[in-house]
Amino acid sequence: MALLEVKVPDIGDFQDVPVIEVLVKPGDTVEKEQSLVVLESDKATMEVPSTHAGTVKEVKVKVGDKVTMGVTIVMLETAASAAASAPAATAPAPAAAPAPATSASDINVSGAELAAVLASSPSKAAEVREVLASTLASLEADYHAEVLVLGSGPGGYTAAFRSADLGKKVVLVERYSTLGGVCLNVGCIPSKALLHTAKVITDAEDAAHHGVTFGEAKIDLDGVRKFKEGVVGKLTKGLASLAKARKVTVVTGKAQFTGARTLEVETSEGKKVVSFENCIIAAGSQSARIPGFPYDDPRLLDSTTALDLKDVPKRLLIIGGGIIGLEMATVYDALGSKVTVVEFMDRLIPAADPDIVKPLARRIEKRYEKILLNTKVAKLEAVANGLRATFESAKGGEAAPAPEIYDRVLLAVGRRPNGKAIAADKAGVNVDERGWIPVDNQMRTNVPHIYAIGDIVGEPMLAHKASHEGKLAAEVIAGMTHHVWEARTIPSVAYTDPEVAWMGLQEPEAKAKGIEYEKAMIPWAASGRAIGMAREEGATKILYEKGTRRILGAAIVGINAGELIAETVLALEMGADAEDIGLTIHAHPTLSETVYFNAEMVEGTITDLMPPKR
Repeated sequence: MALLEVKVPDIGDFQDVPVIEVLVKPGDTVEKEQSLVVLESDKATMEVPSTHAGTVKEVKVKVGDKVTMGVTIVMLETAASAAASAPAATAPAPAAAPAPATSASDINVSGAELAAVLASSPSKAAEVREVLASTLASLEADYHAEVLVLGSGPGGYTAAFRSADLGKKVVLVERYSTLGGVCLNVGCIPSKALLHTAKVITDAEDAAHHGVTFGEAKIDLDGVRKFKEGVVGKLTKGLASLAKARKVTVVTGKAQFTGARTLEVETSEGKKVVSFENCIIAAGSQSARIPGFPYDDPRLLDSTTALDLKDVPKRLLIIGGGIIGLEMATVYDALGSKVTVVEFMDRLIPAADPDIVKPLARRIEKRYEKILLNTKVAKLEAVANGLRATFESAKGGEAAPAPEIYDRVLLAVGRRPNGKAIAADKAGVNVDERGWIPVDNQMRTNVPHIYAIGDIVGEPMLAHKASHEGKLAAEVIAGMTHHVWEARTIPSVAYTDPEVAWMGLQEPEAKAKGIEYEKAMIPWAASGRAIGMAREEGATKILYEKGTRRILGAAIVGINAGELIAETVLALEMGADAEDIGLTIHAHPTLSETVYFNAEMVEGTITDLMPPKR
């Protein structure tokens, strides 16, 4: 018998991810790939599987602990003597980059010549077999693609359009009747349209402090929905036009793999088969669920149904204080709901630096009915006049709020990847227990001609990450084999009021890793532009490498923080230091000056505030 450690695998850029459920105890017998614990970032819940079969000897974590890649979860006694290996979620080693694909038309030889080629060159033989397999698959298919893209969200349509621009014959498969995937149809875009409406309402309310008073807002839900749908329609119609202009064939329906070269699509006209030479999986994710909730009750909403805006509930409970939950809280609060947010962790938006979440928390605490931290919903029951929520303390043993009844409940506890929903195993593609598809630094799966991008390959689940991955996959397929994923950071934004945005290294992570740094935090009370807008609650925080003062990370809270973060992302990618930013002239008066002030503060050259004592 051997005793081995099962550790947290690679979970992307996330650090200090909380454990929300422990699924095993000492003495339990577990199978390989059986889930041991459940983690929760602000965007998704993640189950960590066992690397081996065996008996649990000791559980090293408990609910509420925060873990990072490499932290030991359990001690496992196994019959094997091999050391623990990383779970299936770990990306495979990069495969040898393939040469530009040979097509069937490239093979024009007699049987004898072909036999000679196969006998003399094993590598050529493998290439010919690949071509023949693709050709045979295409004979019985309704469509054939040099590049098949499964999913038309920002990652998928980017991959399809870039492939077409590089001369490939492209088929794009999408389950929705319009292109754009979850993001454009029922996610990022419609939510931002509603957030804009919410901002107009709250700005009108705030104007009373400036000597301008408007009457109480009259909400025409049909009109609000029409505006939202108009925004979505403009963008999805634009994508359809771009697909047509690029001669991309669009097939609409739910799809699953039937082999390593074929995909079956359930269309309105029946089943259609698409064969392909290369494939890019961009199938995204779906809302995560908590077991035992009454999902057949229409009063229980998810991020999709909440956007339908069928009514404005008097009392709304939002389970999950991450980005999605707080954005929808912003919308419904402005429309008139009494909002309660319940969050398992000790603060809102756990992935963000606590310093920049505090100004948001202070503002919404005054507007919302309640914010319940360190709390979970243990039970949700359907009753005649609403949904009754029973609360428990996340710390255990502490008093919890009394049960309450809400008109609607929105579940916003993250998203789960769709890896298991597309029968990827029939194509030979590795999918781990949680639904992630591991890829290398060129987005290639374990099957050399199949690539994967976006939410389905790992955190962070962000559209802008997916679009860059899609472009990379398309270029590698087209023969640009020197291209690899090398982004130094990916920004995150919560489009709340005020907005919260961050990128790169955050201070809690720097402390945990023992990284030496310098920092500066500029209160927007020093910004003439912020004061003139009566929104000086914001702040701009930047971390710099000690000694060189190169930028390591940034976090901004305030109106339009999502726009302001871009300058710091570029600075990090370019290796800029505080002096570079401080010598760059920023327009006055602007909110972007707070980035400039921050650099001046750490350099000791600031005049708009007192410089730090040295």
